[in-house]
Amino acid sequence: MIREEAIEATIEQLNTSEDAYEEAVELFREEQPVVLAYLFSETFEPFSKKEQEFIFYLALVLFLSVRRERESIPQVSEEQLSRAEEHNWELLSEVKSKRFHERLDVFFEDSKEEDLLAFLEDALSDETDELVTKEGREAAFASLKAIVDCLATS
Repeated sequence: MIREEAIEATIEQLNTSEDAYEEAVELFREEQPVVLAYLFSETFEPFSKKEQEFIFYLALVLFLSVRRERESIPQVSEEQLSRAEEHNWELLSEVKSKRFHERLDVFFEDSKEEDLLAFLEDALSDETDELVTKEGREAAFASLKAIVDCLATS
């Protein structure tokens, strides 16, 4: 399980300097090229540039937080990512509630990564910054959750 402290330390690390952020992006590119390619795939085309940048930042936080807590993370494959994303959409399609937070409850059931999921939920539901539109929050969560599924459970 990735702890909240690791997530907070990762965010602090990324925010220290432009160089720290660029080094993290390079590490992400080297160690998880499939995840990086996924973030620039057609899945994310409907999002605005600002939303895409924020989703990328959240994915970077996920990657670095898992890396901070684990000795190694195997490279994620396209097949793994595709299966995880498809599974998440199947779960969402069965949820009857219309409220964002209630729709996400299904992902927290039986999850060992509650802190990572809570981080994503909080980041995507922050209406003061409006970094992701209400319409885009659910899709962003399902896609980022697929990354969590691949990075943190391998």
